Amino acid sequence: MRMDKFLANAGLGSRKEVKQILKKNIVKVNGVIVKDSKAHIDPQQDEVTVRGEKVDYKEYIYLMMNKPAGVISATEDKHDETVIDLLEVNDTILNPFPVGRLDKDTEGLLLLTNDGQLSHQLLSPKKHVPKTYFAVIKGEVTDQDISAFSKGVILDDGYHTKPGELVILKSGIHSDIELTIMEGKFHQVKRMFEAVGKKVIYLKRISMGPLALDETLELGDYRELTEEEVLLLKEYEPKA
Repeated sequence: MRMDKFLANAGLGSRKEVKQILKKNIVKVNGVIVKDSKAHIDPQQDEVTVRGEKVDYKEYIYLMMNKPAGVISATEDKHDETVIDLLEVNDTILNPFPVGRLDKDTEGLLLLTNDGQLSHQLLSPKKHVPKTYFAVIKGEVTDQDISAFSKGVILDDGYHTKPGELVILKSGIHSDIELTIMEGKFHQVKRMFEAVGKKVIYLKRISMGPLALDETLELGDYRELTEEEVLLLKEYEPKA
């Protein structure tokens, strides 16, 4: 790997910025000063230091975001702010992308990574990875709705959803619920409630597979996943 790419991936700045760092004679590879940005190194074998501090190479980045409403789950958009726009510059260097989508007006857990294999694993319809949402519903949610969701409901386009697990937290003119589904059809939660004559007025994703939203994250904030969380996601096998 080229030295400038290695240093940029390690979060030391853009490629232009790391070239300036290299000119200062403070970068060493295995104890030898390196100034050439085009010099090649082996990230697994060579020890790189900057001002005597060892540089750890990162190939992948894993971020958990508490997505706010009004922001779209995309890497770029001509009209709307995207979740990538909420990241610090150093966290965009490895080109993370959102794993799946949350609707523009939906809040909550969003995973961003550049690990394509993990993303595919979590989004593959064959994997049936559960996603749990908290929602406020206009209308009284009843045991009848629980029964309907447990069998799957027919959406406005005729699609019969897979069974969903509906839990009523509070029932009334406005009902609080949690819903766990295995799919990710367009506006699925909203359309499932429309199918039983009710309307979602607030929606927040609180978990995806084994990963639960860190409730200490304010809307729009994010953090890197812990090693344990990354391992949980990689080793996750949904129940049959």
